[in-house]
Amino acid sequence: MANNRPGRVGEQIKKELSLLIQNELKDPRIGFVTVTGVDVTNDLSQAKVYLSVFGSDEEKNASLKGIERASGFLRSELGKAIRLRHTPELIFKFDESISYGSHIEKLLGEISKNDQK
Repeated sequence: MANNRPGRVGEQIKKELSLLIQNELKDPRIGFVTVTGVDVTNDLSQAKVYLSVFGSDEEKNASLKGIERASGFLRSELGKAIRLRHTPELIFKFDESISYGSHIEKLLGEISKNDQK
């Protein structure tokens, strides 16, 4: 039974962080950010938060720095929203799966064009 708990907590963290980043953070560096996933360790001590950021590489890095700067605020607000004994430490990472998927799709499109010639 306990094996599902990190997954459920991760989904709740994902939902709450999405709302907090969208509504509460006023940092101008933070652009269009989407929380794509959260991996929580089994002991609920750490949560890897995967972000998808729209924009250039400079804008992505600026958004990540802004969110990392606000991680203390996000963690405290998350602790208020989710009733846990210990709020997990938040580790923010880029989710490269979307850009990787579009790159693969582009390559497959080029291959199909070459096959049609």
